[in-house]
Formats: sequence, C-alpha cells, structure tokens
Amino acid sequence: MEQQFAEWADVNNFFYLNFKMFVKIHKSYREVVAICDSELLGKYFEQNNFQLDVKKNFFKGEKVSEQELLNLIEKFKKEDATFNIIGQKSINCALKAGIINKDNIKTIQDIPFGLVLL
Repeated sequence: MEQQFAEWADVNNFFYLNFKMFVKIHKSYREVVAICDSELLGKYFEQNNFQLDVKKNFFKGEKVSEQELLNLIEKFKKEDATFNIIGQKSINCALKAGIINKDNIKTIQDIPFGLVLL
C-alpha cells in the first residue's frame, strides 16, 4: 500500500498540492503536541552524537493540512502546551503561527526540528 503524503486540493478551480502532516496530542500535566511531516514518520536520523527518531507511537495521530495544523497550534498555544516539531512543512507552520523563531530551529541530516515550551 502506497503512503500518501499529499492530496490535490481544489480551490475555485485552482488545483494545488496540499501536503499533510501528522499531529498527536499527548495528555499529561500539560498537553504535548507532537507534529511531523508525514513522509518522515517512522524514520531515524543521526549526525555526529545527535539522533532524531520520528517514532510512530509518538507522532502518528491525525493527518492534517497546513490550515488545520495552524488552527490546532493556535488552540494549544493558548493552553501552555509543549510542542515537538519535525520536518520542513511542520516547522514552517510553527513559524507562521509564531510559536518558534529561526534561532530555535536545529537540524540533523538537513531535517529541521524544534522543541517549544510555552
């Protein structure tokens, strides 16, 4: 079965590729919002002494569009959530939502990631 990373979207007869991301909410004493680009799910990256493990049990939740993710970020940033974000599309959404700035983004094997504590 082929995994789908994007869908075609039709807006006023203009078709564009709508990339998907996974978001999963972990309930704790504060919510932990795990966000990753769908194509990175289940992958492992290593560079020098650093590792980035995009585990399915942590990140695989609801598959959402950019707009849906922006709405979720807006909701959870008001609730003092913690955000774990992996992948270029996911990081771009976090930048648009204003929960992270470029100085707080790190990379491992050219994969951007960030941790946000609000």
